[in-house]
Amino acid sequence: MLVSRQLKLVQRPSGLFQADNFTLAEETLTELADGEILVKVIYLSLDPTQRVWAQMDSYLPAVKLGTVMRSFGLGVVVESRAEGFEKGDLVSGLTGWQTYLVAEARQLQKIPRVPDLPLDAYLGPLGMTGLTAYFGLLDVGTPKAGETLVVSAAAGAVGSMVCQMGKLKGLRVIGTTGTEAKCQWLQDELGVDQVINYKEQNVYRALRKAAPEGIDIFFDNVGGEMLDTVLTQINIGARIPLCGYISAYAANEVPGIKNLSVLISKRAKIQGFLVSDYYPRAAEAFTEMAGWLKAGKLHYRSDIYEGLETAPDVINKLFTGENTGKLLIKLADA
Repeated sequence: MLVSRQLKLVQRPSGLFQADNFTLAEETLTELADGEILVKVIYLSLDPTQRVWAQMDSYLPAVKLGTVMRSFGLGVVVESRAEGFEKGDLVSGLTGWQTYLVAEARQLQKIPRVPDLPLDAYLGPLGMTGLTAYFGLLDVGTPKAGETLVVSAAAGAVGSMVCQMGKLKGLRVIGTTGTEAKCQWLQDELGVDQVINYKEQNVYRALRKAAPEGIDIFFDNVGGEMLDTVLTQINIGARIPLCGYISAYAANEVPGIKNLSVLISKRAKIQGFLVSDYYPRAAEAFTEMAGWLKAGKLHYRSDIYEGLETAPDVINKLFTGENTGKLLIKLADA
């Protein structure tokens, strides 16, 4: 019998996550029933939405106190009593913060392996991160070659994918981020046309200079003051895919948006979306992004930490701007 180590949510967070929001527990796993699989979790995905899940009901119910903290993860099948799943298969889905889990097969997705691709890529460009960027930009943003795209949190997991996809689709891409090292990575390695350090520059003036003809698409991961500033410089017919609102997730007070009336005169739209709406089309995105990766047209960076116990502290890097690329916790080797 296997024992799974788990981090359970025992207290709602206020501000950033604290160690005492969680308790470490162990659970002896039961024998599999028909239709179930036993999975060893390899990587945990750390995402801003987990702060929302820990706090309140949203598009999913809040995580119940005393239960395993919800998260996406990547794992390998150790044992199967489910048709279509075999030992060694790679799977992803809502694994939670735990080292092993027994799940009904329908709860997890079997992942086709791409030769010579590291496993962390399946939670980055070929995972929820890539799907979010792909459909958020291409379906919600509806880009046209020659347009100007601005991406907030451009050095983050989703933002860095959007920047590159924008270039692949013939857009002029401007990113905002918070350190000079991130600025350099975005320009030198990812080919972003212009990068604004929002901590060192006046964003309004920097955008006026970087996009003198205005902004056609704003892929927003931040909300708040950043969104308010960009609204003043959008073009007629601009599209704003609202992917995240990280400025508010761990904040005690959230300022309102003052410039929404611009949407009227510019006949622009702001649209929120959930990547789960696009699950039926996941294979479409997976195939195209895998091709970009193999051709060297799409690059990614994983920020990997080790050990289940580190998760409550490491996840806060999303809200303090300390991570670059996809933030992961490694729990085991495949």
